[in-house]
Amino acid sequence: MTSPIVKTVFAIIVASLLSVSCNNKGNGTDIVVLPMEQRPNIIFILADDLDSKLGTITYMNHLHELLVARGTTVNDFLVTTPMCCPSRVNILRGQYTHSHQVYNNSAPFGGFSKLHETGNEASTLAVWLQAAGYRTALIGKYVNEYPLRDDRTYIPPGWSEWASPGRRNAYGGYDYELNENGTLVPYPPKEIYYFTDVMSGKAVDFIERAVQGDVPFFLYLPTFAPHEPATSALRHRDLFQSITAPRTPAFNETDVSDKPGNMARNPLLAEADFLKIDGMYRDRVRSMQAVDEMLVDLISVLERTGQLENTYIVFASDQGYHLGQHRLLYGKSTFYEEDIVVPFIVRGPGIPENEKISRVLAGSVDIAPTFAEWAGVVPPEFVEGRSLASILAGEPVSEDDWRQAFLLELYPFSVSADPNKITWLGKVINSIFDLPSLGSPKIYPSSTGLRTLQYTYIEHSDDFVELYDNSKDPDQLENISLTADAVLLERFSIWLREFTTCSGKECLSVDEGIYDPTP
Repeated sequence: MTSPIVKTVFAIIVASLLSVSCNNKGNGTDIVVLPMEQRPNIIFILADDLDSKLGTITYMNHLHELLVARGTTVNDFLVTTPMCCPSRVNILRGQYTHSHQVYNNSAPFGGFSKLHETGNEASTLAVWLQAAGYRTALIGKYVNEYPLRDDRTYIPPGWSEWASPGRRNAYGGYDYELNENGTLVPYPPKEIYYFTDVMSGKAVDFIERAVQGDVPFFLYLPTFAPHEPATSALRHRDLFQSITAPRTPAFNETDVSDKPGNMARNPLLAEADFLKIDGMYRDRVRSMQAVDEMLVDLISVLERTGQLENTYIVFASDQGYHLGQHRLLYGKSTFYEEDIVVPFIVRGPGIPENEKISRVLAGSVDIAPTFAEWAGVVPPEFVEGRSLASILAGEPVSEDDWRQAFLLELYPFSVSADPNKITWLGKVINSIFDLPSLGSPKIYPSSTGLRTLQYTYIEHSDDFVELYDNSKDPDQLENISLTADAVLLERFSIWLREFTTCSGKECLSVDEGIYDPTP
């Protein structure tokens, strides 16, 4: 029997030999910087796995007082890939996952090493803003599996200042080493070094110094909270002892026979599962309390330095989270609403206060072009998102003049190939080493889908189809694919194929609904 280590090594070698270069064209800083009298500051707080549908932010009082009431919320803001690493690259590049090709969280098809390999770090939001004269800083989590083992002090292009774990990650909140501008600095497991608090202190220091330099700044604050294990600061650990996860209509769904095969076989959740779910919910809520307090620190330093009125503050998440919906315990990486809908709240110059925007399909690929417009930058041609600047400023948008569908993509962690394209060599290798299919150099998605204002349409790799009419069934209890009009399904399928192969500005035509899904 061939050992697992030999199989893994051989799989990677063969995959490399069969692969083709995946570098995107236009990776350089091919941007246009527009003349502006004054460029605004931008602060971007990105939570990790924060839900929008299950009420975790309900317990963030400062968020509601300082951002929601003083800014604009985009309802049903979407992520294209509900998985940490690809989603963060969606945000930084303004591209769908099939275009930037960081497919999942781990090498060889995802993670930091894949992002580094593609060369896509050469043209990100940070690079564009730095070219426009911004002092840029990342303080927090970058992408999964950062850094490379042989270069733990590496700093990606575009960042004037950098503080991200270079050794031992900070998911547990304590005991990590930060790469601080090229030097590894240890933070032992002491309460004063709780990671969100360290982030807050460094953010305040950065703002004070940037203001003294009289240059605009872009401050990116990607937290580890509330990602599992959702460790809170010691001062918050006794809070919210009686709260429980919301029992939504989809919680422990009675009938899941219309769901994909693996889900359709799931038994009903038991009492022990409820306890786990409620415990996780409390931990998540507690872990976000320090993030809520960080907002107070940020607003205070902006007021003290006279920069509050010239600063956009954006709060969002890289993906959502489910807690018991459709008999799933807790987690992410599905296309159900709990996982793809995230908070998106903006306060800043010209942003209406206490407003909510509905019936606009907006999502993660729109963040980079929006920030670019605020900064007076025309981003590269490869960008596939749309600027939300005018919409956030309160200008009306016609549904007919905006995107009609948002693309959803999810890729496996192992080598994946179209079974119809497996070569004879691939079949021989598979039969000898019992490996995943290696006949094609391309990794194929495990699921793709379209989210429109009314529908969620999903195609799985085993040809199983899901269709939900969210206007009638917001909890997605009834998969209507077996009873839906055949023309509707065919048009969705055609539209989805066009969307998963589009590139750059072409995607802006595809998302407008060239393939009208109305039968």
